[in-house]
Parts: sequence; C-alpha cells; structure tokens
Amino acid sequence: MALMDFIKKQFIDIIQWTEADDGTLAWRFPMADMEIQYGASLTVRESQMAVFVNEGKVADVFGPGMYKLTTQTIPVLTYLKNWDKLFESPFKSDVYFFSTRQQIDQKWGTPQPITIRDKDFGAVRLRAFGNYNFRVADPKLFHTEISGTRDRYTTDELDGQLRGLVLQNISAAIASSNIAFLDLAANQLVFAQALAAQLVPEFAKIGLKLEGMTVQNLSLPEELQKILDQKIGMGMVGNDMGKFMQYQTAQAIPKFAEGGGGGGGIAGDAMGLGAGVALGQVLAQNLQQGLQGNAAQASPAAAAAAAAAAVKPDDVMATLEKLGELKAKGILTQEEFDAKKAELLKKLV
Repeated sequence: MALMDFIKKQFIDIIQWTEADDGTLAWRFPMADMEIQYGASLTVRESQMAVFVNEGKVADVFGPGMYKLTTQTIPVLTYLKNWDKLFESPFKSDVYFFSTRQQIDQKWGTPQPITIRDKDFGAVRLRAFGNYNFRVADPKLFHTEISGTRDRYTTDELDGQLRGLVLQNISAAIASSNIAFLDLAANQLVFAQALAAQLVPEFAKIGLKLEGMTVQNLSLPEELQKILDQKIGMGMVGNDMGKFMQYQTAQAIPKFAEGGGGGGGIAGDAMGLGAGVALGQVLAQNLQQGLQGNAAQASPAAAAAAAAAAVKPDDVMATLEKLGELKAKGILTQEEFDAKKAELLKKLV
C-alpha cells in the first residue's frame, strides 16, 4: 500500500480540470513534487484551454480534446528540452487551465460624475452604468500579462482593472461617436456600440475578447438635470409668453402639493394652487397686452391727441351737471367736485 502511494505521488498519468462555476479564469494543476508520466492523458474540455509552462516559458497551448503526451503531441516542449528522440522518462512542467467561456453580467459604472465635451452644451458631467461580457481568448498572453504563476485567478481579481479600462475610455468613445449627449441618452445602444468599439483593442492587449457591452443608464447629476429640464421647458414654449406663464405655474404645482399654498391642509393647498393658476393667467394676459401695445406707448403724444379728439363738449357738460347734482346731495364735497371739474375741462383744451 505504501509503495502504491509513493508511485501515485511521483507520477501523473491523468491531467484534467473540472471547472467550477465560481468565476475562475486560470487554474494551475497541482503538481507538488510529482512528474508527468510519458504518455499521460491530457483532457481539455470545451470552454477550456491548457498551457504547458517549462522553466518559466510557455511551451505548448492545447485546445479542447484528449491528448496522449508524447514527443509528437508537445513539439514545442520537445524542442525546448532538446529531445531528439522519443523520451520515455517522466518530465516536470507546470500545467495551467484557462476557462474560455463567457463571463457574463460584469458590472461597470461611474462612481463619480465624469466631465465630457459636448457639442450642444460645451461640457457635461454625466453618470453611466451597465454591464459587459468577456472571455479569455489568448491564454498565453493572459498568462504572461495578467494571471502569472498563481494557483488560481478569478474574475473578482480582474474586476477593478476592467472597470478602470471602461471608465478610461468613456470620454474617448463619446468623442469618437460625435453624438451629442441628448442623442446618446435617447439611444443608449449607440453609446454602448461606441464604447465597445473603443474597448475591444484594449481588452485584446491582455488576452481577452469583449463579447458584449450594455449601457443601462446615462444621466446627469441632479443639479445639472434641473437646469436641463428648464432649458427643455423653455424650448417647448418658445416665444409664446402665455405658454411660458402656464409652464411656470405648472412648475409650481409640486410646491403647492407639498403644503406651500398657505392656509394649511388640502383647502389651503387648493386655494394656493388656484391663486397661482389665476395669477399666471392674469400675468400672461397683461404681458401679452403689453407686448401688443408697445407701438402705442412708443408715441404718447399721439395717444393723448387721439384721446382728446375722442372727447365731445356735450359729454363733458353732461358729466359736470351730474357731478353738480351729486355735490348738491352731499355725495361729493366741494373739493372733490372742483377737482373733477378741472380734470374734465382740461380735456376740452
């Protein structure tokens, strides 16, 4: 029994990896002090690749399949070891397995608003978040650039690096798309495509393939969103001042609903809301009339002349007689009568 344990410890004849669903990207086969038996079986399952590393150098890369490890099946390792004929003794190399299946629903987002150039607003601070999918496409490059000699390398360890790549390329993606912020917000698919196009070569530099990118939300900070809402509101009403007053009144409705209408309770809110609507209508009417009457106000002398021409002497005399009757009955005082009389006589001058 002890002899069998010794033999099992020294030689490996089956090399394989049963991949767990735990986000592992790279896994080193446990060699300890053991050596690989000549003719040993290497099993690489679908969605996996295996890399042989000998004395710190990547020797061979194996795709899905079952292999008998001989001089013919590991030609690069044979070359590195200068085997000029079939070897029969065990050999020692490190074997790394890589998961090549898609790693889905990887989150990205802007922890703080980022500033971008915008052709409509000049500069905009925006927030965005979404998810992306990727896979290991070049295990040799990924091994040399990222995972290295670790026993296990996971998506959690890579997450920060990939998030940084996304954030670093957002501004460049928007600039290259030449699409205004409002158009991007309305069509997030366009933004996702522009961002993916920017990121594909960046992922490839570390042996990864970006399979998909989504943008789930694109927004402004709250204070900038309020300014944008006002700008949109003004754009909707244009030069129609009546509509502008109605828009302003509508903007005040939430404040009255929160109890700012005065009087307390529902009744007070309703009264405040009614007063606000009425005030908006009156102001709109007065403002519209004022705009229409600008030409007449620009010529006060002409307006006075027209008013004087409209006054008839008979009407003035009839009014004075009525005022005299009111004075006689004590309704008007002598001072009031004299003031009105002087005012009417001026209209005849």
